[in-house]
Order: sequence, then C-alpha cells, then structure tokens
Amino acid sequence: MRFSDVLDMASSGMWRNKTRSILTIVAIFVAAFTITLTTAIGAGVSAYLDKQISGFGSPNLVQVMGATPDSSDGPAVYDPSAQTNFGQTSSALTQQDIDAITEIKNVKSVTPFESSAPDYIQSDGDKFVLSAQRLAPGQKVDVVAGKAPADGADPEIIVSPQYVKALGFDSDEDAVGAKVTLGVSDPLQATQEVEATISGVMNESLLSAGRLWVNDTLQSKVTGIAQEGLPASVTDSYFAVTLYTVDTDPETMAQVKADLKDMGFEGQTLEDLSGVASQIFDAITTVLMVFGVIALLAASLGVINTLYMSVQDRTKEIGLMKASGLSSGRVFSIFSFEAMLLGLWGVSWVSSRRGAWVRPLTKSQRIPS
Repeated sequence: MRFSDVLDMASSGMWRNKTRSILTIVAIFVAAFTITLTTAIGAGVSAYLDKQISGFGSPNLVQVMGATPDSSDGPAVYDPSAQTNFGQTSSALTQQDIDAITEIKNVKSVTPFESSAPDYIQSDGDKFVLSAQRLAPGQKVDVVAGKAPADGADPEIIVSPQYVKALGFDSDEDAVGAKVTLGVSDPLQATQEVEATISGVMNESLLSAGRLWVNDTLQSKVTGIAQEGLPASVTDSYFAVTLYTVDTDPETMAQVKADLKDMGFEGQTLEDLSGVASQIFDAITTVLMVFGVIALLAASLGVINTLYMSVQDRTKEIGLMKASGLSSGRVFSIFSFEAMLLGLWGVSWVSSRRGAWVRPLTKSQRIPS
C-alpha cells in the first residue's frame, strides 16, 4: 500500500464521524490559540515595557537615595536631616555625599535630583496645573512633533497632546516653538513667572503618568525661585541623585551598587525600577500559559478518545484490512495519521485566522506610547 493510500484512508476515516472530529479539532484549536495568544501577549508586553522604561533614562542610569530605616524593629527614630518623599523616609544627600559618590569606580557623572516643579502653565488663556521634571541625559521621549528639550539651550518644555488642546493650539505642529508661561511659588508663596518654549509634543506614556519634561536651563530657573533665600543646609540637600556608569556591563552595575551599599546608600537601576511591573505581567502571562497547557492536555485526551471510539466502531473494517494482507503496523499507521490530521486541522485553523485577529491597529486604536 502506497503512502498516499494510507493518507487517503486516514482522511476518510477521520471524517466518517464529522461531529466527533469537528469537536476534537475545535478543542485543539482553542488550546493552540490560547498558547499562541499568550506568547504574543508576553512578547508584546515585554517590548512595550522596554520602550516605556527607556523613557526614564539610559540603561547605565542608577538612582541613588539614602538608606531607608529598617522598620522590622518598629518605628525609626526621628532624624531632622532626613527627608520624606512619596511616603518614604531616607537620609538626605548633601554635596559632600555627591562628591563621595563621584569618586566610586566606574561612575561617569552624578546629577542631583531637583524636585522643585512649576505650579501652572499658561499660554494666552486659562492656567493649568502640571507635573514637570528635568529630562535626564540619555532619556528617550516618544515625540509626535518637534523634539525633546535640549540641555544648555534656552528654557524649553515638551508637552503632551492634552496640553496642546488645553492651551488653545490648533495642532501639535502649531504648538512647537510657541511661548508659554510657567508660574513658580517662592518660599514666601509669592508667584513668579518664567517664560519657556515648547520644544515638542510627546505621546502619553503609561509609566510617566502625565509628567512633562523640561531641560536643565528651565529646571535651574524653577529651582532657583523655589529655593530663593533658603539657607545652604536646605538648598544643598537632595532626596536623591542620579549617576551614570561608564558602561552597562552587569558586573559594572553590580560593583557600583555594592559600593553604594557599603557607603550607606541605595542604588536602583532602570531594571530594578521596572521589576515590579515586569513581575506582574510575567505572572499574568504564566497563568494564561498554564490554562493553555491544560487546554492542550484536554485536547490530547480528546484526540485519544476520538481514535478509541473510531477503533471500536471499525473493528470489522480493521479485520477486513488484516484479512486483505495489511500488517498490524500498517493499520496502526492509518489511525496514527488520522490523529495527526486532527491536530493539523486545529493548528492550521489558528494559523489561518491569526491575520484576522492580530491585525494592525488604526491610529485611533493604538495604545499611547
């Protein structure tokens, strides 16, 4: 018996009971689709997180803070030199600390984190609140129009599309190059204004949570107003600093973090900062993958059941095959190919429908990046 004859008999036998075969194929399809979709989601989420994390700085960036007190033994003793930010208390960093951090091996540069921010932004009409922060060196911004703020230039700010509309501009391109006014409160709560240029318009980011970015010139002016007249003990005290290593080699990053720990500081890389989000998405993907594997096992049992029922229904036919001279191995191969055809039908259905399910999104459907 030729190979084509074996395939023909396996195919005709598979469709002899159409309902049973179709249900088995659907089970295989569901399992294969679940695993395929889970893999695609995992790859997509990973790429999206990488893109979002790159918007917070370069891979060789390390955020440094004073060591936080250990709360396992109860509340920490009050330290007037400590600072509290986002509910986290840590020792404030002074210029002396910054100089010491700069001397660590493989540290390229150290920049203090300036937390002062404007109170509002205004064009010609209403004033709008904003959350603004200095754009770190090497930080990437997904720009829709214009460009990111440039260090060393005149005061510049990059805004999101929501601010373009609120400030009264007709389009993103119309906003680029326009002048805006930023209001900043000094220590006496008097408002001083700073003029800045909109350098570009950026896409909203999942992790930036509506934060806008300014260049070093504008940040220096804002910080100068916010700290005007304050003593050096306040102006030279920082909640955190950002340092840049000479390279992104894992050994270099580990060595810098270890040296920081020995000096009483805590260092976090972008990978550390994104760890929680990555763990959440990985857990979700793993759960979906487990469901896919369970579905695949159920589909495999369905194939076994289908073949078992097929054998039971065709005992006389099997007897005729053996009486006609077919060996047991040849008969077994017919039913084996029948099982493979069931699997191929289910998998091929997933492949044929993948283009319909995973199609490019229109501009209005895309997730802001």
